[in-house]
Amino acid sequence: MTRDEEILNLIELLLTAEIYNQYVNLDVNDLTPIAREVYGIHSMDGERTPVVVAESALQRVLGVPDAHLRLNKHPLTLYEEFGHRLRITSLPAGLTWFIKNGGRSRIEKNPALAWYAEQQDPTIGIRYEEIRESNPRFEDSRIYLDRRVSRMLAEDDKLRSGLDLIIISAPEEVEQTIDDIICSVDQLNRIIKLKVALEHLEFLKSRRIYEIGKLLFIGPPGTGKTSLAFALTRVLHMPILEVRLSMVTSQYLGETSKNIDRIFDVARLLSPCILFIDEFDFLAKSRVGDDHGAMKRAVNALLKNIDRISLIRNKVLLIGATNHPQLLDEAAWRRFDEVIPFDLPDLSTRELILRRLLMDSDTRVEIAGVAEQTEGFSGADLKMLVREAILSALTDGRSELILEDITKGELLIKTRDDHKARNWI
Repeated sequence: MTRDEEILNLIELLLTAEIYNQYVNLDVNDLTPIAREVYGIHSMDGERTPVVVAESALQRVLGVPDAHLRLNKHPLTLYEEFGHRLRITSLPAGLTWFIKNGGRSRIEKNPALAWYAEQQDPTIGIRYEEIRESNPRFEDSRIYLDRRVSRMLAEDDKLRSGLDLIIISAPEEVEQTIDDIICSVDQLNRIIKLKVALEHLEFLKSRRIYEIGKLLFIGPPGTGKTSLAFALTRVLHMPILEVRLSMVTSQYLGETSKNIDRIFDVARLLSPCILFIDEFDFLAKSRVGDDHGAMKRAVNALLKNIDRISLIRNKVLLIGATNHPQLLDEAAWRRFDEVIPFDLPDLSTRELILRRLLMDSDTRVEIAGVAEQTEGFSGADLKMLVREAILSALTDGRSELILEDITKGELLIKTRDDHKARNWI
C-alpha cells in the first residue's frame, strides 16, 4: 500500500465517523465492514452511540501504527492525545479534499460518504440508495450472528446441546452466490416467491396464509441442491443452520427424537434463518414395514416439528434435500409446500455452466463441442472436469487450456464413474 492510499484510508474513516455522528438518520448499515470493525460496533442492540477513531483500532484493523504522525501535516485532522483519538475538523472541506485526491471511487462503495456527498451536491452523480443496497449488511456478519448465539445461550444454556448438532454459517461466510449457479426458470421463480413472502409477512399472516417456505430439493448428486440452499443465505440475508446427521442419530432410546426437537428449537430462536437438512431421507425414511421403533419415533418427531415451524410465523425457511425421494415417508412428502426438482443439465445448460467455469481461463477450446461430449455429466462433474484441465495445463507449465487438458478432465470423470459401478464382492 502506498502512502497516498494509506492517507486516503485514514481520511475516509475520519470522514465516515464524523458523518455518522452528526446525522442520526444513518445507521450501522451505512458503514462499511472495515469502518464497523475500526469503530468497534458489535451489536445493533441498545441506544445508538457516537463512534470514535482510536489509534489502537487503526493499528489492529489496518496495520497502521502511529496514525497521527502520518496525518500530522494534514490541515483538516485533529489528534486528541487524551484517548489517542483522531477526528476531522471540517466535513465540507474534508469531502472536497477527499474527492480531489482520488476518493470518489471510495465514496461509491461507502454509503455514509455517498449520502453526505449527495446532500452536498445532488448533481455529483452518486446514488446513495444503490450504494447502500450493495454494501454488506451488518446482520449478515459473523459478529452479529455470534452475538445472537451468545444472547440465546445466556437465556437458556440447555440449548448448547442443540448447537452441537448443527453447523451455523453467517451469510458473509458463504462463498456461493446466486450468480454462481445456473438456475432453471422454475427455480428462480421459487426464489422470487420467497423474497416476496418475506417482504409481506404481516399481510400473509392477516390472511392466515402460512404454508410457505418448506422446500424439498430432489435430484441426483451434483446438480446444485446444496449450492442453491447456501446461496439463498445471501439472497435472503439469513444465516444457514446445516444439520450434522452423524450427530443427530443416537443408539440411546429416544435420544434421536430429542435431538430433532433440539435442532428445531435452536432454529426458532435464531430466526430469521434457513434450516437445511441434507440427505433428508436419512431422517425421514418410510415407516411402512419398518419394525424399528426408535426410527419410527424419530420420523414422528421430525414430522411434528415440521408442522410447528413456518416461514410466515417463525421466519424459518426449511429446506430438505435428497438424492432418493422414493425412500421418503409419504407423510414427509405432504409436509412440503414446494418440491423443486434438480435435473442433470441438458446440452444448453452444460454449455452455460462450462462458459461460466471457464470465464476467467485462457482457452481456445470450442466450449459447445465440450458440452456435446459431456452428456450425463452433472454440474459438479463439469466443475471437476475444469479443475482437472487447469491442473493439467499448470503441470505442463502452461496457463492456456488446450483440448488435451479438457480430454483429461473428461477421462477423470468417466473413470471415476466406472470405479463407482464396479462390484468388489
